[in-house]
Order: sequence, then C-alpha cells, then structure tokens
Amino acid sequence: MARRASKLASLAAAASGIYLYGNKFLDPNDFGVVRVGRAIATTAVITYDYLTSLRGVPYGSEEYDFLKSQVHLRSAERLRELCCANRGTFIKVGQHLGALDYLLPEEYTRTLKVLHSQAPQSTRQEIEQVIREDLGKEIKELFMSFEDTPLGAASLAQVHKAVLQDGRTVAVKIQHPKVQAQSSKDILLMEVLLLLVKQIFPDFEFMWLVEEAKKNLPLELDFLNEGRNAEKVAHMLKNFDFLKISRNLGKLYSEMIFVNGFVHCDPHPGNVLVKKCPASGKAHIILLDHGLYQVLSESFRMDYCRLWQALIKADMKRVQKYSRRLGAGNLYPLFACMLTARSWESVNRGIDRSPVSASEDVEIRSNAAAYLPQITQLLNNVPRQMLLLLKTNDLLRGIESALHTRASASSFLNMSRCCIRAVSTYQRSKSHSLYRRAQISLTEALSLWQINLYELFLWLKGSQLGNWVIALLSRMHHSTY
Repeated sequence: MARRASKLASLAAAASGIYLYGNKFLDPNDFGVVRVGRAIATTAVITYDYLTSLRGVPYGSEEYDFLKSQVHLRSAERLRELCCANRGTFIKVGQHLGALDYLLPEEYTRTLKVLHSQAPQSTRQEIEQVIREDLGKEIKELFMSFEDTPLGAASLAQVHKAVLQDGRTVAVKIQHPKVQAQSSKDILLMEVLLLLVKQIFPDFEFMWLVEEAKKNLPLELDFLNEGRNAEKVAHMLKNFDFLKISRNLGKLYSEMIFVNGFVHCDPHPGNVLVKKCPASGKAHIILLDHGLYQVLSESFRMDYCRLWQALIKADMKRVQKYSRRLGAGNLYPLFACMLTARSWESVNRGIDRSPVSASEDVEIRSNAAAYLPQITQLLNNVPRQMLLLLKTNDLLRGIESALHTRASASSFLNMSRCCIRAVSTYQRSKSHSLYRRAQISLTEALSLWQINLYELFLWLKGSQLGNWVIALLSRMHHSTY
C-alpha cells in the first residue's frame, strides 16, 4: 500500500507537469513538481513505516531488533529508488550515505552502495547540447573522433574518449544537462524534508548532510576548480612512484591528510584505478574525479595528527584530550571507534596489535545501528572538515578490506611517519631558536629511524631469512646449556 501510494503520487505529479519543449517531450524528471512530489511521497512513506512498525514492541527485544532491521532495509530501498528516479544531486547524496560504513546501519550502506555503479547516462544529443552551450562549437569541430559510449558515468557527469584535432587522445568529462540548475532546488527540498522529519523524530540529526551538500556540490560542479585541484595534487605527489597498490594507497592518503592538508575526498573504487606501466612493469595508482577536495586548517590538522598518534600508541589520556579538542566532548570513546572502525576494547589494547576479526566487525556494524542517535549528534558537533575525512576513511577501509590489507602494520607505520613529519614541520615553523629547530629535527630523525628499525624487524620476522636467523639463534642458545 505504501509503495503504491508513492508511485501514484509520482504519476499524478508527472501527469500535471508534462508539456512540449522545442517540439520534443521533455523528460518528466525535469519538472519540479515531479521531483518534489516523489521526494515528499517517499519521505512520508518512510516516516509512517518507522512510526507504525515498531509501535507496541518492547524496546531491545529480539522482535524489536528484527523489525527495526526490516524497517531499515525497506526504507533504504525506497531511498535508493528515489535517488535513481530523481538522479543528479539525489544520487550524489545517496552515494555519500552509502559510503558511511560503520557510521550508519548496514541495511542503508549495503543498499545505497549500488548507486556508485548505477549512475544515469546522458544521450549523444544531450552531450552535443552541453558542448555547444559551453564551448560554442560542435563536437566535429573540436575532435577528430569522439566515442559515443562513455568510459564511465557518475552522478554529476560522464567521461568520453576522444581525439583532438592535433592527434592527442584525451578524456572528456561532460556534466549532465540540468544538474547545475536543479542542484540548488534539490538541496533546498532535502533541507525542508529533513527539518520536517526532525519535528517527528527529535533524535534525527542529519542536517550536517545538507550543510555538506550546500558547501561541496558547487565545488564538484565547477570543472575549472577540478582542473586546478588535479594540477595541485599532481605537483604535491610528484615524487611518489609506487610498486605495491595495497600498502601505498594508505600511504598516499596519509601524505595528503597529515602532511599537506589537501585531501581527495571521493576515493570509491570507481575513482581509484590501478594501471601497470608497460615500460617498467610497475603498478601505478590513478586518482580520478578531482572535484571534491577538503582543505584542512593547520590547527585541525595538528590535532588530528596527535589524535592518531595517541590512537596508535593506545594513549587513552591523549585520545580523550584531542578527541575533545575536535568536538567529540563526552562521546570521545564513540569518536575513537568511528575513526578507527574498531571496538573500544581494541582501541584500549592498541589498534595495531591485532587485525579486525569477523566477530569484531559484526559488533561494530551492529553498534552503528544501536548508537545512531549518538552518532548523528557527534556528526553535528565535530568540525565540518571532519565529515569528509570520516567519509574518506570509510571509502578507503572498503578498498583495503577488498584487498585484505585493512589494519595492517604497514599502514599504521606509514601513518606514524606522516604524523611525525607533520608535527615536526609545524614545531619548526613556530620556533625562532636555531638550537630548538635542530633539536626538533634530531628528535624527528630518531623517531623515523625507530619506525624503520621496527619495520625491518617485522619484515625479518615474516621472511624466510628471518626464520633462519631465529632458528640459528635458538640453536646457539640451547647449545650453551
């Protein structure tokens, strides 16, 4: 009944809005009344489901947990259908939610993840129209050849392979038509609907999502800004020549976050490619989609560095101190678990001591649903810079899980190196004493040397040579007695 009501509302809105444009029927999704009607209907159905399905069921009982999971799943599916129907901004926001593993109930993240691979494609006629409007020329005037089938399509744009008139092969990124015009109206609609839902469910704290969309979507729609970002990050990371993709993706992001404070914030699998160089045989990381970067302030970056150093050392006093400085307040244990995607027990023991077990992973995911009100409260309290970092962390963890490198010792060692370099550089910049700067540099060098020595120990421990050395030392030890 609820699904039928939603579809009827959308059909009624479509029927009231169809008209002719340029002697062609316009896509019904272009009409504001259709998009608004569909969003209102979906929100109403989801709200009604939550209000009625759990009524009268004892809180915390097995029946309550089962029914809640079913409501989460139905609501996530309805939200996914809305995103696919309204496209554009709705798909972008849905992708953002789908990336928040360990922060949102699994039913939502699992269902919305498919939006990364179900983005709509613009037609050849629409592409020609966009190029004509933006560049004032036809495709055949700009390119010797232009492939009709896109190499990839995303929520806001798609990419085509083409050859310029001078013979160079290029990738042409073309924004979907109408996305720019619809985006501001879509965000306003989401804001109004979220405010209405909050009146019914006071613990529902998702206004941070709208605030982030307001700030970031115009940047992602500005392709000149994306070009500048691509040039900046290419210069920033020009010294990286990677041999192993698994370990060095984390190394790449540690460099961006802790050292440079300029972070590519959309590393889902479609934006991170691995290419083998024919000449050298080396595996190269290729980052795509440079529209969304987060610039970290110096004070935020230093607090974040020191927090991660405390987490790696299991220094709970400093974990509490820097979590509070980053806005977590009394929810600092939850904040530490969200950052690391580890249980509080593992955080206290040391996140580098043992890999994530299957039971711990289940515990984390179930807690994401149980502590949803506290999580949304925390997301509203932390600095806005933190929101994109949390999303980035979850996307990277998803890739690491697929590559079986999650919570590896090497990733924490690389992170430690970057934190040490970042903090030392900051301390030197604030010191006016030559002796003090030399002291800071010496401490930095010793700390990095200790990490290198520990990394060598781990390598020997896991290698055949290391096993031979340990066996030899053991025999020598026994022969003396």
